[in-house]
Amino acid sequence: MADNEDGTEKTEEPTGKRLEESREKGQIPRSKDLNTFVMLMMSAVGFLTLGGEMVRQIMAGLAKGLQPGRHYFYDTTAMMGLFVDLFMNGIWLMVPFVAVMAIAALASPIMMGGWAFSTQAMAFKISKLNPAKGIANMFSIKTLVELFKSIAKFVLVMSVATGLLSSQIGLFLGLGAEPVNQAILHAGNAMAWFYLILAFTMIAVVAIDVPFQLWNHNQQMKMTLQEVKDEAKNSEGRPEVKQQIRRRQQEIAMNRMMQDVPDADVVVTNPTHFAVALKYDQENMGAPRIVAKGADLIALQIRTVAQKHDVVMISAPPLARALYFSAEIGQEIPQGLYMAIAQLLAHVYQLDGVVADMEDRVLKDLPIPEEYQMDAEGNPEVNSAEQMV
Repeated sequence: MADNEDGTEKTEEPTGKRLEESREKGQIPRSKDLNTFVMLMMSAVGFLTLGGEMVRQIMAGLAKGLQPGRHYFYDTTAMMGLFVDLFMNGIWLMVPFVAVMAIAALASPIMMGGWAFSTQAMAFKISKLNPAKGIANMFSIKTLVELFKSIAKFVLVMSVATGLLSSQIGLFLGLGAEPVNQAILHAGNAMAWFYLILAFTMIAVVAIDVPFQLWNHNQQMKMTLQEVKDEAKNSEGRPEVKQQIRRRQQEIAMNRMMQDVPDADVVVTNPTHFAVALKYDQENMGAPRIVAKGADLIALQIRTVAQKHDVVMISAPPLARALYFSAEIGQEIPQGLYMAIAQLLAHVYQLDGVVADMEDRVLKDLPIPEEYQMDAEGNPEVNSAEQMV
């Protein structure tokens, strides 16, 4: 397991914030062997597809430069023009191949880690001059792996190259019997295929290096338990993060509440300011339970969902306010409202089979105890007799 500079053990996986910060610093997983492999493969393919024409153009340029006409010897400006012409032809001849290599160089980082430009990575750090740290890096696991890869690449490429030359020795010996132009093209084509095979052998090294680099980067990014706690504390302490968390919690609670409205037996309304959805299961509940409640816009949403799913809605303003302010979602109704709810449910059961998209039923004169009689602000209502006193 990775250790921190103070010796504490890094056992926790890196958080998204830690990975984002490391990317800003230029600390991303990179495989030099993967980039080298892509470059070699693209150059080999470039030689195979463009090599024939390049060899022909080079041969034509050599013939023109080594066997100039007689007038070039009598006109110095013409000789200079020939030199410039040959030089520019050579430049344009290399443009397609250089373009292929440039595309490979830009595309290879996308395969692992993606593009990243960081000014922090280029900044001078005095810690890089620490000799003790440099010596420690010389004997690190990463250094040992790099040494193993270098030896493996040398042995692998040397073995494949020796095998190819041994198997095709007859081909190279036979080139001497061919015409010069044909021999050059034949040799160039053979060398391009040999180059492609040698480049492809690097895939064995890449197969080892890529997983190691990903593992090594993850080990470096790991955090101690205290670092995870501190990051969570700092993140959650920011007002915008707290607000986002509260908003998300409210959205989750709202969605869960709205999912329970279609299963309600009745929705008690104010009729517009409050809405409370009740459900009663005689076998599993001791008393009716509040499955959803809300005021204003939330009440409107509850009514909309209830109407969509044919849930009976009854307008009983005093009871709706009493339920809204006396119990929370998921709780059973207070005992003091048993009688009022019993009459309400009896009325609902009488409406069995009547669709709920009709106008709200109004239910009056329900027995609501005085301690549960609330106004729209949640304050106890004062009856007329008390007002006169």
